[in-house]
Amino acid sequence: MAYKTYEMELAGRTLKVDIDRVGKQANGCAFMHYGDTTVLCTATASEKPRDGIDFFPLSVEYEEKMYAVGKIPGGFNKREGKASENAILTSRVIDRPMRPLFPKDYRNDVTLNTMVMSVDPATRPELVAMLGASIATCISDIPFDGPAAMTQVGMIDGEFIINPSQEQWASGDLKLTVASTREKVIMIEAGANIIPEAKMIEAIYKAHEVNQTVIAFIDKIVAECGKKKHEYTSCAVPEELFAAMKEIVPPSEMETAVFTDDKQTREENIRVITEKFEEAFAENEEWLAVLGEAVYQYEKKTVRKMILKDHKRPDGREITQIRPLSAEVDLIPRVHGSSMFTRGQTQICDVVTLAPLSEMQKVDGLDDNVTEKRYIHHYNFPSYSVGETKPSRGPGRREIGHGALAERALLPVLPSVEEFPYAIRAVSETFESNGSTSMASTCASCMSLMAAGVPIKSMVAGISCGLVTGDTDDDFVLLTDIQGLEDFFGDMDFKVTGTTEGITAIQMDIKIHGLTRPIVEGAIARCRDARLFIMDNCMKPAIAAPRATVNEWAPKIVSMQIDPDKIGEVVGQRGKTINEIIARTGVKIDIDDDGRVSVCGTDKAGMDQAIEMIKMIVTDFEEGQVFKGKVVSIKEFGAFIEFAPGKEGMVHISKIAKERVEHVEDYLTLGDVVTVVCLGKDKMGRISFSMKDVAQN
Repeated sequence: MAYKTYEMELAGRTLKVDIDRVGKQANGCAFMHYGDTTVLCTATASEKPRDGIDFFPLSVEYEEKMYAVGKIPGGFNKREGKASENAILTSRVIDRPMRPLFPKDYRNDVTLNTMVMSVDPATRPELVAMLGASIATCISDIPFDGPAAMTQVGMIDGEFIINPSQEQWASGDLKLTVASTREKVIMIEAGANIIPEAKMIEAIYKAHEVNQTVIAFIDKIVAECGKKKHEYTSCAVPEELFAAMKEIVPPSEMETAVFTDDKQTREENIRVITEKFEEAFAENEEWLAVLGEAVYQYEKKTVRKMILKDHKRPDGREITQIRPLSAEVDLIPRVHGSSMFTRGQTQICDVVTLAPLSEMQKVDGLDDNVTEKRYIHHYNFPSYSVGETKPSRGPGRREIGHGALAERALLPVLPSVEEFPYAIRAVSETFESNGSTSMASTCASCMSLMAAGVPIKSMVAGISCGLVTGDTDDDFVLLTDIQGLEDFFGDMDFKVTGTTEGITAIQMDIKIHGLTRPIVEGAIARCRDARLFIMDNCMKPAIAAPRATVNEWAPKIVSMQIDPDKIGEVVGQRGKTINEIIARTGVKIDIDDDGRVSVCGTDKAGMDQAIEMIKMIVTDFEEGQVFKGKVVSIKEFGAFIEFAPGKEGMVHISKIAKERVEHVEDYLTLGDVVTVVCLGKDKMGRISFSMKDVAQN
C-alpha cells in the first residue's frame, strides 16, 4: 500500500509523519513518530449538525496505552479504563488551541482522538499528540482555520530547552507549553519555579518561533495531501432576527438590563427580555428555534461594544479595578487548616489535611519520573454555586483542570520533604461562582496552608485578565479580574499565579485566532499588579505568614536518619519488628529507601518511645551502655532480655546478682522489666548483659 512520509528535524530529533498508512476511513489521520514516541492521531466529523444545540460539539480524547511503556494495567480487568488525570489534562491542552480555529457556526460533531502507542523517554507524547491532532484536522475535509503548532520549553540552570525529555521536564524550573497559529500565540500553559515575568515572556516567544517552523512543515503536508473542506449547514442567527429584536428591545434597553453588578439581577433582566421576544415571535417557529442563541449574541454584542468603545464594564468597575475582596482563616473547626477567600460573587473555602508520607498519591502512567504526588489539590464545583440544581456526578474535566492549575501554582513554594515530612491535600469548595474560581482557589489554598502550619517559602496569589478585541490588532481592551459575563462574552481568560518575585503558573484560554505580543505582555503585567494588590490588601491582613507549628488537630511527625543497611533490622522479618513498635506506641512509621524514618502520631510520649526504640535497634552497642528491657525467655544458663522490638541480649546466670544464683527463676520471671549494662558481644556475636554490674556503671 502506498503512503507518504514527511520528516523534519525538530529540537535535535526527527519528527516523522505517515499519511495514508493507517486510519484511512477517518476524515483525517496522521501516524506520528518523534524519536521512538509513536502516536496515532485521527479527526472525524459527523455528516450533519447535531439538532437542538447552540455550541460546537468538539470532543478531544487522549488515550494512554500502558503497552506504550511496557506495562500491564493494574486492576482486575487488566485493561485501560477511566482516563488518568494526566490524560484529562492533556486532552484539555489539545482542545484549547484547536477549538477557536473551527467555524463559529459549525454544529457537526467532531472528535479528535490521539492514542499513545509507544513512549520514548526523550520525547514527550503529549507534544506529539497535539501536533498530530493539528495535522490530522488540517488534511481532513473538516472546516478548520489551521494549522496550529505546539512547542514545549523547559529550563535548567537558566537555559531554555526546546521540547525537553521526560527527565528534563520533571527536574527543570519551567514547564511551558505554547501553541501558535502562523502569526499569533493561541494557547499558553505553564508551571514555573517562580520565574520573572520578562523571562517567561522570552520563553513564550522562543516557543512561538519554533512553532513557525513546524507550521511551515504542516503547510507542506497539507499542500500535497489535504482534502477539500466539506460544505456544512450554517447555524448562524439570521440578521433579520437581530433587526427585529432591536425593534422590540432597543440597544439602550439591553444595556440597562446587562449593566449591573449583581449576577442574579442581570439574569432576571435577561429572562424578562427573552419572554418579550418569545411573545413577539410566537408564530415564527424558525426564529423561536434559534432565539436562545440570538439573545446570547445580542447580549454579547452589547457588552463588547460598551467595553471596547466606552470602557464601561457591566458592574461599573474601572478597567483595572478588582472586585471587593475579603479573606479569613480558621473558619472550619478541628480540620488541620482552613480559609475562605471572596472576590465579588466568587467565594472559595479551602481545607488542608496533613498526613504521613505513606499517604502520598500513587501515580501509574506513561511517565516513570512521576510515580507519586506529595501535594494534592482537589477542586469542587457544585451546582448551587451558580444557583442551579443538578445531581453531582463527581469531578468533570473542568474540575480536574482547575484543581491541577491551583496545584501547579503552589508547588514551587512548598517546603521539601526534609523540612516538612508530610503528605498534603488541599480541597477547594466553591461556595459561589462568578468568574475565576481557580484563581480564588489558589489564594484560599495558600492561606489554608499557612494556617495549617505548612512553612511555605512565599505567599502565592492568582488573578485572571480578560480581553475584548475590535476590528484591528491594535483595537483591544484588557480587563483585570473578569467576572463570568466578561468571560462568556470576551475573547480571553488569561490566568496567572505567582509570588512577589515571579510566576508559578499560567493558563490561557481564548476564543479568537491568537494574541499579539502586546496583548500577552500587557496581560502578564496586569496580572502581576493585581496579584500584589490582592496579597497586600486581602491575604496578608488575614494571615501574613505560616504558623510556627502545625495545627493542634494535625498529626505530629518527627524524622530521623538511619543507616540504610539497618532498615531490615527496623522492619524485621515480614514486618514483625516495625509492627510491634507501632502496636506498643500507637504511632505510624514510614521508612524510605534512603533510610529516612518518619514517626507520626498525636501523642508525644508514644512518638518519643517509638524513636527511642528505633535508635536502640539501629545502634551498634558498646560496652558500658545501660538499658531497660523485658525478660522474654528464661533458660538454665540465664535469661534473654528484649530491650527493643526484635532486639535481645542475654544475662548469664553468673551476671544476675552479686551472690551465687542457683536457679534463674529465683530472681527473674517472664515479663519482668530490669536494668542491664552491656558487656559487649560474646563469641557467637550475641549481645551480653549484666544486672549485677549496673550500679558500678
